[in-house]
Amino acid sequence: MATSPHRIAVLGLTEVVGFDLVIPSQFFSNARGEDGEPLYDVQVCSIDSGPIHTTKGFSILPGASPDFLTAPDTLIIPGTYAEGPCTDGSLSPELTDYLAGLPSTTRIMSICTGAFVLAAAGLLDGRPATTHWAHVERFRRLYPQVELHPDVLFVDDGDVLTSAGVAAGIDLCLHVLRRDHGSEVANRAARSCVVPPWRDGGQSQYIERPVPETSGSGTAPTRAWLLERLAEPLTLDDVAAHAGMSVRTFTRRFREETGTSPLDWLLQQRIEHARHLLEATDLPIDAVAEQSGLNTAASLRKHLRLRLGTSPAAYRRTFRRSA
Repeated sequence: MATSPHRIAVLGLTEVVGFDLVIPSQFFSNARGEDGEPLYDVQVCSIDSGPIHTTKGFSILPGASPDFLTAPDTLIIPGTYAEGPCTDGSLSPELTDYLAGLPSTTRIMSICTGAFVLAAAGLLDGRPATTHWAHVERFRRLYPQVELHPDVLFVDDGDVLTSAGVAAGIDLCLHVLRRDHGSEVANRAARSCVVPPWRDGGQSQYIERPVPETSGSGTAPTRAWLLERLAEPLTLDDVAAHAGMSVRTFTRRFREETGTSPLDWLLQQRIEHARHLLEATDLPIDAVAEQSGLNTAASLRKHLRLRLGTSPAAYRRTFRRSA
């Protein structure tokens, strides 16, 4: 029997960041199961069913019925410059009552300054969270009780997830797609939207040159070379030599372009490849570890436990595609 799509309500609050508002609809609506059925029902909503005014001078009239906002499976609050949560830490009585009345089973997410709304509602008290780096000082002043991590792309704290600004909202949505349905579904959604399928949540927001250089003098060719050699025991000297740079220069350039170190980036890619192999193949755990460059089953178990809180066998059972 077919199951109903997961219901996602995107709650836009005036003045909403227009780009943030449409990210969830674009990515979750593109997610399809094995038979092509939609996995999510995504609706844009407003607290009073009226127009949502954006920060750039245009308004959006949501089409969702008021009932859709009542008990969504996931609630997403995009970036906003709403007076109250973003200025003095207060919420309107209507919004306070709505958030307080959500079922305990509702997963809650924010993009960019949407975290101010969650913090004003007390949903982030004592919990890790992030927001756009430009608003960190104001956030800390208004919400000192939140464990703010200002230098990451997103924070997954189980039932409450927050992201940094703009494109980090894409990273969070793809992360949730991967968490819900595995990397195959997330990668298909990313390809449909022509974006990279994965950036680790711990990657820094502060990237000096986020767009790879096209002259061939950057590290992008070496990153592509590394992706073809994940199983090989490469050292930093090997990688820098491929790029024709000293280790010091290569490390500096790599961090400028990706926001992380070469070895951390390589480990992230190996873990991601291991996840794909667990989902899409019947390889034994030892073989998955070897082919992904993590060498041993013990190493694979350690890294999956640290990153995902699960074991390889449990991960495979959860995301294994049906025959």
